[in-house]
Amino acid sequence: QKPKALHASPLHRQNIPTMSALTNLPEVLQPKDEDIQMMLSAGVHTGTRNSDSMMTEYIWRRRNDGIHILNIGKTWEKIVLAARIIVAIENPEDVIAISARPYGMRAVLKFANYTGSNSIAGRYTPGTFTNQITKQFREPRLLVVTDPRTDSQAVKEASYVNIPVIAFCDSDSPLQHIDVAIPANNKGKYSIGLMYWMLAREVLRLRGTISRQEWEVPVDLFFHRDPEELKKTEDEQAAKLEEGVQAAPVEYSEEIPAVEDVGVVNPALVAETAPVVVAEGAEATAGFEAAPAADYSGGWDADAGATGGEQW
Repeated sequence: QKPKALHASPLHRQNIPTMSALTNLPEVLQPKDEDIQMMLSAGVHTGTRNSDSMMTEYIWRRRNDGIHILNIGKTWEKIVLAARIIVAIENPEDVIAISARPYGMRAVLKFANYTGSNSIAGRYTPGTFTNQITKQFREPRLLVVTDPRTDSQAVKEASYVNIPVIAFCDSDSPLQHIDVAIPANNKGKYSIGLMYWMLAREVLRLRGTISRQEWEVPVDLFFHRDPEELKKTEDEQAAKLEEGVQAAPVEYSEEIPAVEDVGVVNPALVAETAPVVVAEGAEATAGFEAAPAADYSGGWDADAGATGGEQW
């Protein structure tokens, strides 16, 4: 009697998801429930309709609409493995993160900022790793790639000079010249940002820079931002500020006295001033009544003697 084939098991054929992929990790490196929820919310497990033959072991199952679902347990296991490799590089600047895809440019720059590595965001110049005459020639020890198909030139040149490559691979990504494949959705901006955020956090944890609790850097900083959406948001905020300034009531710092208080002498001011002494029998007059009346009936001749008119 022939033994049954290993693939004859119904559980093996259906590829039922288990957490067996995480049993090899120690308890400290196990993911938390918040990490799994974030990965599901960002769509890290969502693949494409096509699949590569070398990515079969990372695919959990296929939905009715033809979309392949990736195994998140293996995604987390590969993130920890990639972080251990990055930490093993003595000089962090020898690690280069590359992303020609627009959704990964901001994530690559933030990853390089927090881990101390270098980055190439945008178009990759051919010959950067092989042509020593060019000014942008670099000799890294490790490469982190967002998409093996989009960044195929960098992966090909890395194979010429024996540079190990870590790549985020979707269900249809080619794995030629890829040393560590992290199964994840590399086409969504939230998935790419979350993967780089988790990789940077795990690197800093293994280095001892941060604790195993929480990282104060929010994941939103790694997400791609559309310039048109940013401009629209800024215009809306500026319009709201203008409306608030126009509708704001005028506030006076000083109190306006009441009508019945107008003309009333403040007793505090009277107490501070010196008292006025009036002689007995003299009448206190004020205003124009106190001034003596001038007699101008004489005309100009009357003042001639007083002003010396004879000399003129």
